[in-house]
Amino acid sequence: MLQARQQLRAARQRYQRRTLLSWLAVAAGLALGLAGAWLRWPAAGALLAGVGAAGVSLLVLALWPLRRLDDARVARQLDRHFPELEDSTGLLLETPTEFLPRLQQYRVAERLLALPTAEALPVAWRPRLVVACAAALLGLLCWRWPHSPAPQVAIQPYFPATSASAAPAAKLAARIVSTEVRVAPPAYTRQPAYAAQQLSFRCPEGALVRWTVHLNQAAAAPRLLLAGQPPVQFRPVAGSATAFVAEHRFTRSGLYRLQLADQSSDDYAVEVQPDRTPTVRLLAPRAYTLIEPHQRPEVAVRVALQDDYGLSRARLVVTTAQGSGEAVKFRESVTDLSAALRAQPRQHTATATLRLRALGLTYGDELYVYAETWDNAGHRARTDAALVQWADTAETEGIASISLGVNQMPAYFRSQRQIIIDTEKLIAERRKLSTAELQSRANSLGEDQKMLRLRYGKFLGEENTHGDEAAPRPPTAEDGDDHAEAGHDDHDHAPSPVAEDAASPTVESLMTPYQHLHDDSETADFLEPQVKTKLRAVLNQMWDAELRLRLAKLSEALPYEYRALRLLKEVQQQTRLYVRKSGVELPPLPEAEKRLTGDLSKAGAPRRQAQQPAPPTQPALRGALAQLALYRSGQRPAPADAARLQPAGLALGSAALSQPGATLPALRAWRRLLAQVRAQQPVAPTDLATVERALTALLPAPPATPQRPAATPLAKRYFQELSR
Repeated sequence: MLQARQQLRAARQRYQRRTLLSWLAVAAGLALGLAGAWLRWPAAGALLAGVGAAGVSLLVLALWPLRRLDDARVARQLDRHFPELEDSTGLLLETPTEFLPRLQQYRVAERLLALPTAEALPVAWRPRLVVACAAALLGLLCWRWPHSPAPQVAIQPYFPATSASAAPAAKLAARIVSTEVRVAPPAYTRQPAYAAQQLSFRCPEGALVRWTVHLNQAAAAPRLLLAGQPPVQFRPVAGSATAFVAEHRFTRSGLYRLQLADQSSDDYAVEVQPDRTPTVRLLAPRAYTLIEPHQRPEVAVRVALQDDYGLSRARLVVTTAQGSGEAVKFRESVTDLSAALRAQPRQHTATATLRLRALGLTYGDELYVYAETWDNAGHRARTDAALVQWADTAETEGIASISLGVNQMPAYFRSQRQIIIDTEKLIAERRKLSTAELQSRANSLGEDQKMLRLRYGKFLGEENTHGDEAAPRPPTAEDGDDHAEAGHDDHDHAPSPVAEDAASPTVESLMTPYQHLHDDSETADFLEPQVKTKLRAVLNQMWDAELRLRLAKLSEALPYEYRALRLLKEVQQQTRLYVRKSGVELPPLPEAEKRLTGDLSKAGAPRRQAQQPAPPTQPALRGALAQLALYRSGQRPAPADAARLQPAGLALGSAALSQPGATLPALRAWRRLLAQVRAQQPVAPTDLATVERALTALLPAPPATPQRPAATPLAKRYFQELSR
């Protein structure tokens, strides 16, 4: 019995060891494959590291079930594989007290000792070894497969003679024979590595640049001097005493030099091409879209995506707004558009259809939609949100609401200026409109003119016109005689109410002089008579304009509208009041105590103020340009000229750091010119012209000369109105 239990435990341990060894073989093969790929493509180290981390995670998941494997599970596996055990192997793990279970336990123990337990717990060696060998072979092929690398360009850097080393170049103990520059762009750009043709080159942002220098003899390792950064020491190449290598990852443009012993090479430029943020444009829908009741409740969305290296992910973000008032509920949903971006294209047009009913919307609801995208470097961009509104058909006014409803909003009127603008616009468009539409729009303008006339008529007591009732036309100068004659007839033939009141006075007649009657234009308000006269003239002009607007005589209505506007402005000027500003009134000065005391302790000295011209900008550059102009006229350099030119060189060097490719030739010419000035030698004309152009470009642009702008038709009309 004890031997059977030991065999059962040994079978379990043997299965665990063999499974662990098989998976470790797979892990070793994959590690060799990743190592070979890294040796072949060192720039893809981050990507390979991610693949390795994913492989380790899968290995842990595969080995995790081994922790749960115990003797009971092994016994069940043996029962399924060997029928002669009669599904009783689990009795070996128990201690039965009854006779029959103990008898069956002894029978199972005898049979188990005679069975090959390894067949019941097999390990998949063959597929795992095949995977391990394939991965190791692939890595070996990546490492040792002969590939034609990019042609390495052997470049010899230029070491100008400096004052620190006066010996000729031929007497130097060591010198750089050639330099090879290899640029490895970041892995997400999917660009192959290449060899730079010159020591000044361009590279993508984040590129890893490797310099390999070859000396004529064994010497100390050179250094890489980067502008604004610590120097980088070259490392010796294994197996060679004269080859050295250095690496640097560039994230911005800059200058560098190669230094060997006490000699430094010329400056070389590295222009970094930045990784631009992706662009995304929402082609459809428009900024505002209204879904009418007869239209299908669907919105087609089209998004244009673009990036310089490749797009990795995109999505639509939809925010729905349901309800009204304070019961509005917002909900956000996201639609993934990344299915078509698996190949990481540089340009793509994504489409989607938003079904309003599927989003839970109904009439009166609205949604906001915008798109956003990411590129391979993780840069993010998004569009502005577009509004889509589903028109609500339930918001209609019935007869009851018109008659019984209370309008809580104040009445809004169009101004006289707006009526003039609308009239001129209708005149310009009347040729394109039908007669019925022209009549309708002209009548609408007449209605607006009527509402404005009634509004100003309240100031004169015209409160007897309401709704659509016809208001009596104010008297005009043309029909003044007719009104006078009518009044004369009434006076001759009808008794006067005032006369009757005089005979029998009543309470109303006695209270009339003390009342403020709104229906009477003379006592409606407290405006001055001159203001009332002009206000009546305004109403007359509005009446004539309204009449012609309702008759669709737009050109005839315009003069009346303009005269009404001019009279309104005059009324506004006359009704303005002056209100004295209230403030703190300080107490009067005690003249008896202060006068003739001679106390000047608090008297300030007079100050003279004058406007001084602004100091000249960039005095160092202007001084250097003046000195270079003297050299151009034939003057020879003096020993003190180098000190005056040195500040301009600092400004030129600062500009070379931001734009190395464009300023580097000028910086080299500047150094040659400065060396000629220090040696008191004539300046080379080519260097002089190059430096002058570079310094002039650094000066700020002069202010623009004021020029009289061309008169527009609106400006001409404005000045004509002022001259009236």
